[in-house]
Amino acid sequence: MRWRTLLLQYCFLLITCLLTALEAVPIDIDKTKVQNIHPVESAKIEPPDTGLYYDEYLKQVIDVLETDKHFREKLQKADIEEIKSGRLSKELDLVSHHVRTKLDELKRQEVGRLRMLIKAKLDSLQDIGMDHQALLKQFDHLNHLNPDKFESTDLDMLIKAATSDLEHYDKTRHEEFKKYEMMKEHERREYLKTLNEEKRKEEESKFEEMKKKHENHPKVNHPGSKDQLKEVWEETDGLDPNDFDPKTFFKLHDVNSDGFLDEQELEALFTKELEKVYDPKNEEDDMVEMEEERLRMREHVMNEVDTNKDRLVTLEEFLKATEKKEFLEPDSWETLDQQQFFTEEELKEYENIIALQENELKKKADELQKQKEELQRQHDQLEAQKLEYHQVIQQMEQKKLQQGIPPSGPAGELKFEPHI
Repeated sequence: MRWRTLLLQYCFLLITCLLTALEAVPIDIDKTKVQNIHPVESAKIEPPDTGLYYDEYLKQVIDVLETDKHFREKLQKADIEEIKSGRLSKELDLVSHHVRTKLDELKRQEVGRLRMLIKAKLDSLQDIGMDHQALLKQFDHLNHLNPDKFESTDLDMLIKAATSDLEHYDKTRHEEFKKYEMMKEHERREYLKTLNEEKRKEEESKFEEMKKKHENHPKVNHPGSKDQLKEVWEETDGLDPNDFDPKTFFKLHDVNSDGFLDEQELEALFTKELEKVYDPKNEEDDMVEMEEERLRMREHVMNEVDTNKDRLVTLEEFLKATEKKEFLEPDSWETLDQQQFFTEEELKEYENIIALQENELKKKADELQKQKEELQRQHDQLEAQKLEYHQVIQQMEQKKLQQGIPPSGPAGELKFEPHI
């Protein structure tokens, strides 16, 4: 189903994912030119984790809605604005009782899960007496006022929350990558400070050598250009480059045959280019950087080809892109090793943040150590009191025996020894 595929095969707009459930239009392949094409039959791509804290709930709701015939029919005719405005959510009132019951159960499970998360957090903070219902307000992907029923409001809130959260997916990944690179450089510099001058020079020399080695790679074709696609056609698909045909290429790489190239399918096209630059066996090649490179390539192609910005490439959009001058005569592509990720000022600011965090952690560690020492002191004191108490009891018992008084029991009662 297209509407399900759009959401879960890549992390972007839920509203886009709920559009239609159309079958892919077969594309005629000229078998006189292209041989040994093995189309993928009903290929199922397991949807990736969206990274949302309500990811599982989102997928389960989609799975249940997908089983309702009436809702599917409405989706086939819906457009983005109808979904975004919330009008489509009203159709939930017309789904079958069986589907509504399942949705109600999913919502109760999700509310229960959120309450457990809240309780665990409050327990860790040693905070008691908080109103869980009030804390549920912070979660905007469901209506907390009615925790037992899944209503049209819940679907509307889920669509809007996922749309808002997933829109920032790429931006968040870029920010995390930047932090990753700054942390790498910070740790490298901190390590150099621990070395003597001779060792430091050796490490600096090794660093520069690895950097040059990484930069020494074959030319990377411009993502989405004719040269890049023809290379995939020849090396991945095993076809004659002289027979390159954009229409056939589209059909071959529409893996799930839904009539679109989604972002996951597009990213798969860049593997050959990335292999020119990155090898997991090489010490100088960072696989985190490779995934960032893949992300940037995909973003670039989407910006060039996806004219209606629905994060999917149709056959029409793809063919129009192949008619552009940029497709035949692209600019050179700058790989990450040709770019600067951060300035010295940004690195210093980041290091200041790290220093503050480390200080806070140190303070907490010192407080915990003090608490541990205090607990140990109290424990030792109690053990000493216990020992002293037992010694006093023993002395009293010995005196009683010396005076001919029977020993007493634990509660002070007299114990009589039977005479044999």
